[in-house]
Amino acid sequence: MLRYTLYILLLATVVAGCKKDTLHYKKVEKLDTHTDSRLNAILFTSHSRGFVVGGTRFDKATILTTDDGGTTWNLHDMKEAGKALYGITQAPNGYLYTVGFDGKLLWSNNEGYSWNFTQLSNWQSYKDIAFSDATHGMGIMGVSYNSGGIAHMTETGSIYKYDSVAIEYNDIEMLTPAIGFITGYGVVLKTTDSGRTWQTLNIQNDNFKSITALNQYELWVCGNNGGIFHTINAGKDWQQLRNGNDITIPRYNLNDILFKDGEHGWAVGDKGVVIYTNDGGKHWMEYDRFTNEDIYCIAEAPDHNLIVSGANGILYKLYIDKQY
Repeated sequence: MLRYTLYILLLATVVAGCKKDTLHYKKVEKLDTHTDSRLNAILFTSHSRGFVVGGTRFDKATILTTDDGGTTWNLHDMKEAGKALYGITQAPNGYLYTVGFDGKLLWSNNEGYSWNFTQLSNWQSYKDIAFSDATHGMGIMGVSYNSGGIAHMTETGSIYKYDSVAIEYNDIEMLTPAIGFITGYGVVLKTTDSGRTWQTLNIQNDNFKSITALNQYELWVCGNNGGIFHTINAGKDWQQLRNGNDITIPRYNLNDILFKDGEHGWAVGDKGVVIYTNDGGKHWMEYDRFTNEDIYCIAEAPDHNLIVSGANGILYKLYIDKQY
């Protein structure tokens, strides 16, 4: 009888934890993408200009562009690349770079109004790219959890160094010309010498998908198992803010995370999940779900609302309270 009572109490706790704190948007707007291809990454480069990249793994490279801050989007089928694109960045000199499956690289020196194609020499599955300066880029790779690497390249995609590892890498961010971070399967790495060497940090137990930073000292990472971690000393120490294995809280598969300041942040994941914190990540609340599709990316729009993208060509603008 005691065991049964304890089971009922535990079940009630789980159910209560799953149902409380549901939030509501001021407005949810579905944006026309003119495609049903998966959309993987979002980048705004000015108050008006923005990009979304994606495609289908084996036969289509897609770039969406906006010139009105994300209200309307134009579709560009990048036939020369012809494989899915997964990451996009802007280098310190303003050049744009996007990478994808089978080592496809597109780069632009005119704000994305035209693109140059480079076939990277190792034909790997690239997940993201970052530049420490105008001529030093790093593309990261990842496949099936146990294969990945870093390719060091010039501004036109010529690889001069390649480091292969038995770990899938997911995200790379350079916060200063010297300091950057990589997230991957069970690891977060840090460089202090522009990517020449990388240190494995004391954080584990998730497939870390994304990193967001206020500065080089305060960062958050999220994992596909639902974990969220925080550091205030540049990765030396990490606090687990959300344990994805805790059965008393909702189970999420998270793909991306965004913080606007030290208190207000969002994370997105599979099956349309969007969660929010107003206390730096200690407590998370879920928004009403507006789609059942997987959401892969979240970004702040120029008007300070949110843009999310994901599977089957979904792109939504989420209107939130301006106090955030």
